[in-house]
Amino acid sequence: MAPSLSVVIPMHDEEPYVQRAVTAAREAARAVSEDYEILVVDDASTDRTGELALALARDDPRIRVLRQPEGRGLGAALRAGYAAATRELVLYSDADLPFDFQEVPRAVRLLEYQEADVLAAYRFDRTSEGLVRTLYTLVYSGLVRTLFGLRLRDTNFSFKLFQRALLQRLELKSEGSFIDAEFLVRARNAGARIIQMGVDYFPRSRGHSSLAAPGVIGGILVEMGRLAPELWRGRLPAGPRRGQ
Repeated sequence: MAPSLSVVIPMHDEEPYVQRAVTAAREAARAVSEDYEILVVDDASTDRTGELALALARDDPRIRVLRQPEGRGLGAALRAGYAAATRELVLYSDADLPFDFQEVPRAVRLLEYQEADVLAAYRFDRTSEGLVRTLYTLVYSGLVRTLFGLRLRDTNFSFKLFQRALLQRLELKSEGSFIDAEFLVRARNAGARIIQMGVDYFPRSRGHSSLAAPGVIGGILVEMGRLAPELWRGRLPAGPRRGQ
């Protein structure tokens, strides 16, 4: 039997992408199962993101919109989406369509075939996002690998598929963009089997990304420093790990 699927898409001022993102998510989810839901988490957008998402939800009961009353950041938006998810599998993606959603059925099959808990996708080619962003991604992934022993190729890429039951074993605390690394480290610490899958990457074609902004980078480093002792304490004894 095909697994049911929750798709979580955080959005902040993503007016140009709302329709496209929800349509792509819906088509991909249908290819996996008839039992799916799409959760749009509107993180206090100042444009028509919330209005457009609510209009889509009125026409399709499988679309749900969660409104964050104030902009709390990516981590808070994802935690809200994860808490509201009700299906067996949870898929997280950003609204700017960074990968072809038709890869989702393949990811679901791979997760089941490998009997894994988490699939973390990575980009085959990251150079299209520009030199600064590419260097930032490489340095950050290297830092996470060094500090937490997380041997994954693309920590912050917004294509993660996982068993919803795993969330019951994790207590996520990040408010900002450290949420990706925190999720993966806590999942590893909880004994989850993590696998990887490469995909083509499509950089944002509309609007702009704030991920490389100094304030966002500073926030990641602050949260990393605050949560690092807790993440270190939760690590399992050294030894072979599955899927890493």
